[in-house]
Amino acid sequence: MSNWITLPTPLGPISAWQALPPGSPRAGLVVIQEIFGANAHIRHVAEQYAAEGYAVLAPSFFDLIEPDLQLDYDAAGVARGKALVDQLGVDRAVAIVEAAAAALAPYGKVGTVGYCWGGTIAMLAAQRLGLPSASYYGARNVPFLDTPFKAPAIFHFGELDASIPAAAVAAHREKQPGLPVYVYPADHAFNREVGMHHHAPSAALALERTLAFLKEHL
Repeated sequence: MSNWITLPTPLGPISAWQALPPGSPRAGLVVIQEIFGANAHIRHVAEQYAAEGYAVLAPSFFDLIEPDLQLDYDAAGVARGKALVDQLGVDRAVAIVEAAAAALAPYGKVGTVGYCWGGTIAMLAAQRLGLPSASYYGARNVPFLDTPFKAPAIFHFGELDASIPAAAVAAHREKQPGLPVYVYPADHAFNREVGMHHHAPSAALALERTLAFLKEHL
């Protein structure tokens, strides 16, 4: 069961892709997009977690700026996506996550999983909102690592990812030694099933670890 719904937020209504499991949900999960919008890949991720028993919402964060925007994975799409997330800002992004979590609250505890830019927003959700969160290759994490965490988090990185050097990964371990950090023989966006950087073994192992994390904390 999956479809677009209207998600009310303090900033105005936006769209969100809702994916529900066939039985009673075990918990709620907010899936946080990359810089390309709530596109087919992100909707697939939402449905993947729904198949594992979670009630999932994947908000369309860019709706506050330009509704129904989904970008291509080319240079123009990357440039536009980076500009949009800068325009949106982390505070508004976290407010959207909070609204999605409130909508999922009837299903029990709520966590988040985020990718790329969404990986950083997922980390902020653990810090600011107390939501257990899985952060995939969040290139913008480091400036926020000194902030205390209100909930546990797990981090996934690719060792071939030029946008997140080894020193940045090491900073996670140094500044937050109690949180698990995993590095895979893969590039940035290794979980995305479309594109040249997809690495199926790494994606499968990261998913296994994320599901174990969610089971423990949700």
